[in-house]
Amino acid sequence: MTTSTSGSASLDTVETPNIGIGDRFRLWWDALARPAQWGIGVPFIVLIALLPVIRPPVLTTVGTDFGSVLAQFGMYALLAIGLNVVVGQTGLLDLGYVGFYAIGAYTVGLITSPDSPWNLTDDWLSRDWAWLFAVPIAIGITAVSGLILGSPTLRLRGDYLAIVTLGFGEIVRLLADNLTTLTGGGRGLSQIAYPVVGESAKNPNGVFSAGNTHSPLNSGTWWFWLSIVLIIITLVLVGNLERSRVGRAWVAIREDEDAAEIMGVPTFKFKLWAFVIGASIGGLSGALYAGQVQFVVPTTFNVINSMLFLCAVVLGGQGNKLGVILGAFIIVYLPNFFLGRTSLLGFQINGNDIANYKYLFFGLALVVLMIFRPQGLIPARQKLLAYGRQVYVAARDAYRALTARTEVSADDAKGGAR
Repeated sequence: MTTSTSGSASLDTVETPNIGIGDRFRLWWDALARPAQWGIGVPFIVLIALLPVIRPPVLTTVGTDFGSVLAQFGMYALLAIGLNVVVGQTGLLDLGYVGFYAIGAYTVGLITSPDSPWNLTDDWLSRDWAWLFAVPIAIGITAVSGLILGSPTLRLRGDYLAIVTLGFGEIVRLLADNLTTLTGGGRGLSQIAYPVVGESAKNPNGVFSAGNTHSPLNSGTWWFWLSIVLIIITLVLVGNLERSRVGRAWVAIREDEDAAEIMGVPTFKFKLWAFVIGASIGGLSGALYAGQVQFVVPTTFNVINSMLFLCAVVLGGQGNKLGVILGAFIIVYLPNFFLGRTSLLGFQINGNDIANYKYLFFGLALVVLMIFRPQGLIPARQKLLAYGRQVYVAARDAYRALTARTEVSADDAKGGAR
């Protein structure tokens, strides 16, 4: 048997001859060792963190403080990561994810706001540390709420599950609006605690206080930095889950729940795991929001915002953690980019009107995306989750060694013929 060596190429080219730039970058990234990935990723993260300080003219917003926009993006990124566990990884259509966001925010408000009958900061809890104390409680309560909601409803599928979760989100909002003695109703809860650190003559209430307006290191910049830390921790935890037995079960359920059930996967248990984990991350983002704005009101947690969270996941790429972060950035940044602008690329525009029509533009973008790229901007690549990098590197090295031996044998045969 003879082996042809003409047109020999690397494993990347042979296996995936028609891949795009994003996929080529992904293949290169997956082939790197873990230390090399961290060596490249850490400087990139530092660059992202310095954006509100550098304020590049191309990216800086005009009508809104750039640091505050990035802080809002940090909250949406956390929400998108949590919703991606439910929708992207497990394939469960959740239209009421804003309910977990609201529970996390109101938990912090009820514990730390002077308007709340459950306020603990005036009794025995130090106000400097009240927010940090309330965050794990918010995560725990939202996890329990996810367990309570998921236990009776996750036996439903498709549209039925979507309707139930949509109703859950609305129930949470209506409870917050009608339990006036507890949540303040339409007045909301104000003066919610936040981390009191970095007190100085310039910032007597600390750097995280809304009164810190000293650019560029204003409160929005500090909240953005805190959100980056929380996003990294969440990505590490969720990434380890994806590469574990839990993550493989999620993918199996997403692709074909009936087949996964037949193969012995306890689908209900793993769907409940996804719901609880997603709810916990949503509660963390809600706690971050309550501390940043120091005020919660029911109108913030309407169904429109829930659709925006889902839009970020679909737009970025379901199942891809970095993709949904990109989707969250687009959802937050684009309306704020146009806000306050009167010209763009030499053309006169009314940026405020463009920002007000953001829901229309996002809807059109989703329609176009579903036609031309239904998998999202950065789609999830199907691969062996647990040992994907090791298998890829071993197969690539084996192929290159085989190609080298074949070329040496062909050269030896040509030399003997002469």
